[in-house]
Amino acid sequence: MGSVHEYIVEKLGRGEKLHFTLIDPDKPGDIERISSLMIDAGTDAFLIGGSLAVTPEEASRVAKTLRRHGVPVIVFPGNINCLTPYADAVLFTVLVNSLEPYYLMGAQVAGAPIVKKYGLEPLPTAYLVLYSGTAVAHVGRIAPVPANKPEIAVAYALASEMIGMKYIYLEAGSGAVSPVPPEFPAAIKKHTRLIVIVGGGIRSVETVKTLLRSGADIIVTGTIVEKDPRLATDIVRAVKEF
Repeated sequence: MGSVHEYIVEKLGRGEKLHFTLIDPDKPGDIERISSLMIDAGTDAFLIGGSLAVTPEEASRVAKTLRRHGVPVIVFPGNINCLTPYADAVLFTVLVNSLEPYYLMGAQVAGAPIVKKYGLEPLPTAYLVLYSGTAVAHVGRIAPVPANKPEIAVAYALASEMIGMKYIYLEAGSGAVSPVPPEFPAAIKKHTRLIVIVGGGIRSVETVKTLLRSGADIIVTGTIVEKDPRLATDIVRAVKEF
């Protein structure tokens, strides 16, 4: 496969919105069936990741299954244990609002030689977790961003762009009560040229349309794929028909 970044940029350049399906290797389920459903609906790529308990063996097993579909397989690492040579790329993330130095540079230093050894394409990504009360917020020791303060997210986005990041991932968290407020991607698109990824707490087609109208470039769904595959396929189609 060629450059995953170019694949994404080319699709966005044609006016498309993208959908990524997040698969957690630690959660049981029929990966082949679920991934086939998402492919048939039109998903553009698969993310592999989880906040806890993912082993390299599990990540590799899932990556091998997913890459049969011919779309990019991207590691979305909760830690370096998610890295696998069977993926195409990795969201090389900095958890920008973490209070834990490990997630600001320690994990990146530990992971970079492995990424290079595996030949994974790094996609430099600012990872901004908005809400407390989710696994990623707890593990990452984040400073929550108030839902009515999109200007704080803009400041993080500007700093990330100036450092050289290409993407920003606005994360509500797996199973979050509320999705990312649409004011956040809207403000970030107004003030930066970052590719905006939005995930967490997305449970309806209308939420997806609202986020896309506000400026989200890529929608990620994970929990809903496991709990309600029919709704998940409706969400994918809504993204691709937008």
